[in-house]
Amino acid sequence: MKIRKIGMVANIEKAKIAQHAGALKRWLEEKGAEVFLSRELAGKMSEPGGLDWYELARKSHLLVVMGGDGTMLRAARLVGRYKVPIVGINMGSFGYLTEVNLNEIHDALEMILRGQFAVEKRMMLSVTIRSGKSLIKAGDVLNDVVINRGSLSRIIDLETSVDGEYMTNYKSDGLIISTPTGSTAYSLSAGGPIVFPGKDLIIVNPICPHTLTNRPVIFPPGAKLEIVLWSKEKGATVTLDGQENYQVKSGDTVIIQKSKHAVYLVLSPHRSYWEILRSKLSWSGLPSGAVKRKNA
Repeated sequence: MKIRKIGMVANIEKAKIAQHAGALKRWLEEKGAEVFLSRELAGKMSEPGGLDWYELARKSHLLVVMGGDGTMLRAARLVGRYKVPIVGINMGSFGYLTEVNLNEIHDALEMILRGQFAVEKRMMLSVTIRSGKSLIKAGDVLNDVVINRGSLSRIIDLETSVDGEYMTNYKSDGLIISTPTGSTAYSLSAGGPIVFPGKDLIIVNPICPHTLTNRPVIFPPGAKLEIVLWSKEKGATVTLDGQENYQVKSGDTVIIQKSKHAVYLVLSPHRSYWEILRSKLSWSGLPSGAVKRKNA
């Protein structure tokens, strides 16, 4: 499919974002594309109009996100339900989701406009936070749900059940429940596994568990996790994708399962997932013998 209608959103706090976004908008329009701006970006660029993110997603064939992984995560949560492909333009120095670097933007978008691109479907998690019969929050995340002790000095007690069957009580600093996309985020820092992002799996990873046999567990996509907090002091904090925080108290419940929505990310035409992973984790390049075999 050729791309003709493009929505643009950005982290407006990034340096020179109005300049970069303006140049890209003009370039896209010269290529015959119709460009829509988010309301925040239009204001930053002193452009008239601007749309909210939902309307932007409904009208666009492609959503261009300029910023870092945080901006991509926000876009995923807000527009994932509309199934619009998202391409991330990395405006910083570190990102797993923003696959296209600023100096590659024209080459990459040239190919995308011709329809020469691949899209990968990424699983999201549905999270529901309840306090008794009251709903605190219901929404989706692309990376992870983190339950942690916040400013408490003591560990928290998290009773965890899977598909209605009791599994264990995690006595720890917290619990990370992530998608494969989020496996290279906080979960990786806490000793969790790297999981290929195109898979549908749920990763549960305790943070500094009191019992050393509490290790990361990977569940199938159909699993439904129910986590009850039993700490009686000041409660705990539930964080969604590192961006939204909710306070919970003893007896409150967090329910997590695969979302009915997914995110469709445009893959970089210049590098594979493994190249990005090697770069971000500073893994070594080709083994010495590989060059010799290639030149043999």
